[in-house]
Amino acid sequence: MSTAPIPPIGPDPSEAGADAAAPATPARLLLVDDEPGLRAAVTAYLEDEGFAVTTANDGEEGWLKAQELLPDVVISDVMMPRCDGYGLLKKLRADERLGGTPVIFLTAKGMTADRIAGFQAGCDDYIPKPFDPDELVARVRNVVARQQRLLAEAARFADADLGQLSRQITEIRSLLASGGSPRPSSGGSSDLSFTPREASVLQLVAEGLMNKEIARRLETSIRNVEKYVSRLFIKTGTASRTELVRYALEHGLVD
Repeated sequence: MSTAPIPPIGPDPSEAGADAAAPATPARLLLVDDEPGLRAAVTAYLEDEGFAVTTANDGEEGWLKAQELLPDVVISDVMMPRCDGYGLLKKLRADERLGGTPVIFLTAKGMTADRIAGFQAGCDDYIPKPFDPDELVARVRNVVARQQRLLAEAARFADADLGQLSRQITEIRSLLASGGSPRPSSGGSSDLSFTPREASVLQLVAEGLMNKEIARRLETSIRNVEKYVSRLFIKTGTASRTELVRYALEHGLVD
């Protein structure tokens, strides 16, 4: 049995200086399968490998537990009563907090057409039964590590120009406070309709928060924050965060 260390899903390593000795949080897995024997066996194996495992009997229970747990990876059977794997995957992808969660399909179906259907539905990996437990562990570790790389890359880009952005926002606020008028942004309209979440993201962007901080404040993913910022660019006709903040301040869209 493999004993390689599991990549943790937890605080950003750059923020660990305050408590460098703190133990890493094990990756949280949600295992969804209607076969009790398989659930018990796979759970025992994964827990022995150091993962934290929560189980569900079918897609309906899996959806409820996913909303409570916010798992790092979902491992789901495809053929299940009430709500199958495809139904669960659709719910996950439509949820702003869970949309980016890696999903591994674990199923008796092994035909190429079924595998293609799984990938087209948005799953991240596909393991036909019967399977080697060590292969399952290896695939889980792989998607956990890939997710970490994506989050780290997103955080790196989000932090890249924070200092410059903060200075520009300060200058814009000072100009408005003194009665001046910033250069109007190209395009856009003062009569815009934002969803509540878009309005929240806009307010936090105007306060100078980076995507990672906004994600924490709104309890969502960095990927979702980037999606909302992109929507705000389109709606306001702006092309950068600085232009977006200028536009928002000009038109009284933020406090």
